[in-house]
Amino acid sequence: MRELTIEIPPGLGGKSVREILRGSMKVSAGAITRAKKRERGILLNGEPVFTTARVREGDRLTIEIAEKETAAHFAPAYLPLDVLFEDQDLLILNKPAGMAVYASKEGGREAALANAAAGYLGADAVIHFVSRLDRGTSGIIVLAKNAYAHEALRKAQHTGSFAREYLAIARGSFPEKNGKIELPIARGEGLRRIVSESGKPALTQYEVLSEKNGLSLVRLKPLSGRTHQLRVHLSAIGHPLLGDWLYGQESPEITRPALHSARLSMCHPVSGKELSIECPLPEDMKRFFPEE
Repeated sequence: MRELTIEIPPGLGGKSVREILRGSMKVSAGAITRAKKRERGILLNGEPVFTTARVREGDRLTIEIAEKETAAHFAPAYLPLDVLFEDQDLLILNKPAGMAVYASKEGGREAALANAAAGYLGADAVIHFVSRLDRGTSGIIVLAKNAYAHEALRKAQHTGSFAREYLAIARGSFPEKNGKIELPIARGEGLRRIVSESGKPALTQYEVLSEKNGLSLVRLKPLSGRTHQLRVHLSAIGHPLLGDWLYGQESPEITRPALHSARLSMCHPVSGKELSIECPLPEDMKRFFPEE
């Protein structure tokens, strides 16, 4: 079981165990409650302690991070995974285009990335993807191995502590080579999302990196997290993704929307270290801009 430990720094002596857990260690109230039920779930200098106890400078406070009793498990599928980074808390993968993150609710037999991750980590593993990628989108996706890391990263999304960049191939030439798209997004019919004044705020930064044969290679930075945000925003300004059958048109040259999660800069939720993960364009996109 994963443990978190802190040595009480100067200035925090005299605070309660609970104050340290909730404040400095950012442990949720639910996780504290679950730890209290275990004999050695919360330790101060190696001994069980009540959360009302007071700490002193230099003390070592430890808590076991356990999953919720209702945490989801997935049937393992033993498929190859492209692992970009792994440690006790995180598994960062390069998701192939065409693979869903979670299996369809309709009960199809096709294995999803969650099933492949369960095969890699073990059938008892609890799978926490920090965010999803559409089936057709390739590239970096983050799996947290415990609820603590998942909650910390979920809160950090779209901040400087968890910043993502995508590469996209869009149709046409952009008049402005960099800028922002700030258009609210609402639910449409079926899978579609639409730009609507009644929708939720959505903001995307873009930069055109290269142009060739009526196509543009664009770097995209979503500063909000709406469903299909990048696809909707590019379509709304007249530059839908190549191959995007939902917001543009199908292409005989690529069988999916040309969108790739290419770079992630993040603060590790436990160690606090800065991580920078990059993932190059896959071949089905790179052939349009081989020099990039």
